Amino acid sequence: MRNLNTRLIVIAIVIALAAWIDFSQELIVYNPFDDTVLFRRDVSPRLGLDLRGGLQVLLEADLPAETEITSDQMETARLILENRTNALGVSESVMQVAGLRRIVGEFPGVTNPDDVMATLGQTGLLEFVDFGYEPMPEGTRVQTDFGLDPVSQPTSTPEPAATETPAEDAPVVYHTVMTGTELTDVAVGTGNLNEAVVNFVLSNEGKDIFAEYTTTHVGQYLGIVLDKVVISAPSVNEPITEGSGTISGNFTLESANSLVIQLRYGSLPIPFKLVESRVVGPTLGQDSLQKSLVAGLVGIIVVFLFMGIFYRLPGVLADLSIIVYALVTFAIFKNFHFTLTLAGVAGFLLSTGAALDANILIFERMKEELRAGRNLRTAVDLGFNRAWSSIRDSNLATIITSLILFWFGSTFGATIVKGFALTLALGVIISLFTALFVTRSLLQVVINAIKPGTENPKWFGI
Repeated sequence: MRNLNTRLIVIAIVIALAAWIDFSQELIVYNPFDDTVLFRRDVSPRLGLDLRGGLQVLLEADLPAETEITSDQMETARLILENRTNALGVSESVMQVAGLRRIVGEFPGVTNPDDVMATLGQTGLLEFVDFGYEPMPEGTRVQTDFGLDPVSQPTSTPEPAATETPAEDAPVVYHTVMTGTELTDVAVGTGNLNEAVVNFVLSNEGKDIFAEYTTTHVGQYLGIVLDKVVISAPSVNEPITEGSGTISGNFTLESANSLVIQLRYGSLPIPFKLVESRVVGPTLGQDSLQKSLVAGLVGIIVVFLFMGIFYRLPGVLADLSIIVYALVTFAIFKNFHFTLTLAGVAGFLLSTGAALDANILIFERMKEELRAGRNLRTAVDLGFNRAWSSIRDSNLATIITSLILFWFGSTFGATIVKGFALTLALGVIISLFTALFVTRSLLQVVINAIKPGTENPKWFGI
């Protein structure tokens, strides 16, 4: 009984938390003493391209057909492109490798496709630039000597000669000490005062370059420039000769992590060209969604009636557990910002019906035990225990199938297949929780309330 009370408390907490997420657009927790915000999280639903409309693009490696492109290069390029578009606020974008040379990008709700296309077309050149004693604000566009004729490249930050007066509109060209290709590892760390810092490790060649520069430029500013735009300009506090160092400043954890992403994924490993782009309207998807939801609602009502009529009391309890299943599943979608597509909705509705499979196996075994003359409590225990092997094997097979479908969708850019597989697998896992934990707990509560000698087999479908 003590164990049952614990399970009921856990179920109540799960239901309350799931309902809070499901019926909220944003979760906010306030400090009860001074009304400051302790926790805030956006849990508004993320709708996919087919439900919300937006932009879809197809990119292809801009290299000769005979050039070998590795899967690691394609995955790195996908990460870089995804990070770039997320920086635009397109946080629901989906970038997927399609085949050996192509990447498919989907950007739901995009109102200005030109910004996305411009961002995808960036070269992603990361440079460490000598600013001398001049601190350069973030966001400033600068001109560097990287890529210029080596004969004409200056060896340090250019300074005007004493006998010459440069033209006022003449651009200042800053010297690139090294590029991001010399970085081997970048990570967020913690400084001496528990503040966020960025730690980095250099290649052997980068170690020598950095050691020489920092030894002779203590007190000067070394800018970190991405596509000729300053993203950070830390000062050199001491020589860095070990091939690793720390970038410190007024970083928050978010800004430090953002800098790490830019340092780690600053440049594309291979060039890409735009093959196709199209703007998708949401009208067809919304119409299909409404029809799917109506069909799903009708199906759920029929299933609920079937369970209640055929299995009586256990069937009603199973219906209640399915409601818990739906609340928990949708809460997970919202909390972890899963993008909900039309295929995902179909997978969710399918898994909702399949969630009753385990209950049906359990109830049938329970009815067999009751027909064999077992008392109610024993029949329930044996029903759950003896049905477990079948439940385990069937659900494991479904999860393996979902993993195969998810791999297929990720490899070949089939977003619809990927969304269906994800929601189906997640639904199977949660259905096991509701069948083996929620339904069993509710059934045990009912059995404990039934007095010995008043058991009615008709209540259990016999």
